[in-house]
Amino acid sequence: MGLVAWLSYVKTKGEVSDSTGYFLAGRGLTGGFIAGSLLLTNLSAEQLIGLNGQAYRTNLSNMAWEVTAAFAVIIMAVYLLPKYLGGSFTTLPEFLSKRFDEGVRRYTVVLFMLGYILVTIPSMLYSGALAVLKLFDVPGLFGISYVSSVWLVIWVIGIIGAIYAIFGGLKAVAVSDTLNGIGLLIVGILVPVLGFMALGEGNLISGMKEIAVNHPEKLNSIGSKEDSVPFGTIFTGMIFANLFYWASNQYVIQRTLGAKNLSEGQKGVLISGLYKLLVPVFMMIPGVIAFHLYGNSLKSVDLAYPALISDVLPGYLSGFFLAVLLGAVFSSFNSLLNSAATLFALDIYKPRMNPDADDQKLISVSKWFGTVLAIVSLFISPMLMNASDGLWDLIRRFTGFFNIPIIVIVLVGIMTKYVPAIAAKVVIIFHVITYYMLVWGTDHLFNVTVPIHFIHIYAILFAVEVAMMLVIGKLKPREVAYQFKADPKVSMEPWKYTLPFSIMLLALVAVTYVIFSPIGLAYENAVVSSNFWFVIAAILLTALALIFVSIKVWNQKYAQYLTSNNPHNSLKIKRESKTLYFKGKEQPLK
Repeated sequence: MGLVAWLSYVKTKGEVSDSTGYFLAGRGLTGGFIAGSLLLTNLSAEQLIGLNGQAYRTNLSNMAWEVTAAFAVIIMAVYLLPKYLGGSFTTLPEFLSKRFDEGVRRYTVVLFMLGYILVTIPSMLYSGALAVLKLFDVPGLFGISYVSSVWLVIWVIGIIGAIYAIFGGLKAVAVSDTLNGIGLLIVGILVPVLGFMALGEGNLISGMKEIAVNHPEKLNSIGSKEDSVPFGTIFTGMIFANLFYWASNQYVIQRTLGAKNLSEGQKGVLISGLYKLLVPVFMMIPGVIAFHLYGNSLKSVDLAYPALISDVLPGYLSGFFLAVLLGAVFSSFNSLLNSAATLFALDIYKPRMNPDADDQKLISVSKWFGTVLAIVSLFISPMLMNASDGLWDLIRRFTGFFNIPIIVIVLVGIMTKYVPAIAAKVVIIFHVITYYMLVWGTDHLFNVTVPIHFIHIYAILFAVEVAMMLVIGKLKPREVAYQFKADPKVSMEPWKYTLPFSIMLLALVAVTYVIFSPIGLAYENAVVSSNFWFVIAAILLTALALIFVSIKVWNQKYAQYLTSNNPHNSLKIKRESKTLYFKGKEQPLK
C-alpha cells in the first residue's frame, strides 16, 4: 500500500496546481490508465462481497449487471464520448446547464450527492470492512465487539482513502487505480484456482469438474422470475441502469473527460468493457465454490467470499490480499470523493457562490467539501449491517432513485433541441416520488405490493419520463433551439478499432451467456450439451463477418459522421504543442 501511494505521489507531483490538473488530470490520461481506473472504480469490495454472495445464494444471474454493461460501454464510446469531449465538459451537470439551465444543473448535482452519500460510498466502505473482519478476526485481535470492529475498520479505510482523493486529485486516483488493478487481477485469478484445488482435494481439474457436474444449476446465468435478476430484465431496465452508470455517472465518466484525445478515451472505455467479461470468473465462481464447500451453513450470504479467502489463501498471501482488497475499496471511495468534490466546486460553488473564484480557491473548496463528505459517509456506512437480503440487492434498489431520471435528461437533452428546462425538473421530482411508491411506498403505506420487478420498473419509468419530456417540449418548447457548440480541447480523431472492437465485445457477451446457460456449463446431463459448440461457432463467425464489413465500410462513414457533427474536427490547432491537425493527420505549423 505504501508502494502504491509513493508511486502515485511521484507520478502526480506538481500536476495538481490548477483546476484542469486536479479535476481532469490535465486532460492527459491514456487508454491504459482510463481502462485501469474505470475497472477499479467500478470493481470494489462491493462486487467481491456482493456478487459472490449472490452466486452462493442463488446462481450466476446477477452477472447481468456486469457483463451486459458492454452495451452501455459501446454507446458511451461510439456516440456520447465524442459529444462530451467535443464540448470540453468538466462535469455532466455543466453540459446540462448549457442544454437546459442552472436549475437543472443544481437538481442533478443534488441527485448525485444524495446517491453518493446515502448509497454508493457507504456500501463500498461497509463491504470492504466485512472482508477485513472475516480475514483478520478484528474483534478477537482487539478484544472489542463485532459492531465496534465494523466502525473501527470503516473509519480506518475511509480516512486513508480520503487522503488519496483530497490531496492527489484525479491523476493520483487514476495511477493508484491502475497499480491496484494489477493486484486485483492476480488475486482474481488466484482465488478461484485455490478454491478449485480445495474442492478437488489438491486437483484443479477435479474441482472444476465438481461444480460443472454437481448442482450445475448454480452456473446458470439465465435468471427465472424467482431470481433477483430475471433474464428478461436485461432487455428492459438494466440497459438504462448500465447506460446511466457508464455514460452519465460523474465519478465514472470523469476519467474519460480527462482523456488525452478521443482515440485514447474510446480505447480506455472499450477495454474496460472487455475486463467486465471476466467478472463471472473472478467475482462469482468463488461464490459457487463456497456453496460446494460450506453448503448453507454460513450466517450471511455476504460472508461467502471472506470465508473462502480465509480458508484457501495461504497465510503469507493474506497481507497482499488485504492490500489489493483495500486498494479496490480506496479506488472506488476516492473516485467518488474526487467526483463529488468536483461537482460541488464547479457546479455549485463557482456558478452560485463565487463566480470569480480562481483555480487555487476551487481546489481548496473541493478539498474541504471532500473532507466533510468523507466524514458524513463514515457515520452512515456501519448502518448497512441491517441489510437482510444481502448488500448487492439493497444497493441496486436504492440506485433506482437517481439513475433513470439522469440518463433520461441526458439523452433527451442530446437528441432534441426544443425540450425546455421545466421538463427536466418535472421528471426529477416525478421520478423520486413514483419510484419510491412503486418499489416500497404502496407496501409501507397501504400494505399492497406492486408485482413488478424493480428492474422492469426502471424501464417503465424511463419510457414514461421520456414521453413526459417530449410532451412538455411540444406544449411549451424553448423559444430558441439548442445548438451544440463544439469546442474541443483535444484531438477528436476516433480510434480506428472502435467499431470492430465493439462488435467483438458484443459477440463475447453472447458467448459468455452461452457458456453459463442450460446448453453450456449449467447443462444437467454432462459438462456441456451437444449444441454448445455449434452455437459458439455461429456467434463467432457472425462477428467476424460484421468486423470485416466495419473495417471496409463502416469505419469511414463513422469518421465522416464525427466530422460533420464536430466542425472543429477537420481543422484543429492545439496551442500547447503548436501542432496542426488537418483531416485527422498531424502536420507541422507553417
